[in-house]
Amino acid sequence: MAVLQKFTLSVAYFAANVAAMPQNQGPGVRRRVLASALTRLREDAGLGFDDVIKELGYSKSKISRIESAATGVSIVDTRALAELYRADAEEREWLLKLASVAKKRGWWHVYGDVLFDWFSEYVVLESEAVAVDTFEIDLIPGLFQTPEYARQIVRAFDPHAADAVVDKRVELRQARQGRLEGGLLRVWAILDEAALRRVVGGVEVHKAQLRHLLQLAALPSVTLQVLPFAKGAHIAMGSAFAQLMFADFPSVVYIENLSGGLYLDDDAENEWYSLAMDHLRAAALNPEDSVSLVERVLDNH
Repeated sequence: MAVLQKFTLSVAYFAANVAAMPQNQGPGVRRRVLASALTRLREDAGLGFDDVIKELGYSKSKISRIESAATGVSIVDTRALAELYRADAEEREWLLKLASVAKKRGWWHVYGDVLFDWFSEYVVLESEAVAVDTFEIDLIPGLFQTPEYARQIVRAFDPHAADAVVDKRVELRQARQGRLEGGLLRVWAILDEAALRRVVGGVEVHKAQLRHLLQLAALPSVTLQVLPFAKGAHIAMGSAFAQLMFADFPSVVYIENLSGGLYLDDDAENEWYSLAMDHLRAAALNPEDSVSLVERVLDNH
């Protein structure tokens, strides 16, 4: 995962404002803020990785994981790093408070035994996002999937998984939808027409999924557009992605492949995906016509 090099939140600003962060903001985003603050302190102190290795005996990979927010930071490590970086008393106090909060488990921890390591970070981030823009090529997004449809997708992705593991992954996918249906998460989804026409799990499962998609499209928190085959080439061909937006933190783009997930938090990269989403919005059918297309596909069955 890339280090948040473009995130210019100063430690002073951080110390003054961390207490005002929304209370529903969980450890994922706070862990990233802590990582960025520690990175900034190290750079301001004029220290490199080699200096930290020499003084604290950390491995290079450990420092990298801390500063990229790929792993949590213990209170002991936070204190040691703050002292090495010559943070003042006020900065140390806030860093330690943040480290304590970031260690707390969220609701998703009960699914930790069935989550792929590379996807667990996405679940954390999605649970703290205020909005998600997503483009899908050939499947219905996880936030929109029915249990039956989700089961087929989960099983196809990991055909050797035990039934109990599949059940729990499907349960997690349904749990993620709670914030969407409760209006706490805004989703703008653009689906390639292929996602509507690919029959997953048989005709009845497919029809139920399309009906559920129509129900979700009626929610105030959901905007659904379909990119029809007739539009031909477009800016994101072959590249499904999701861009997660937060109230008090820079956006993160998530791209999934067969063996893992890629998280992009660089400003320039996020601007590019925002531009791509704008192009897709312009190319896709408007929401009303998109719903009509979903209804026609459903009627064809």
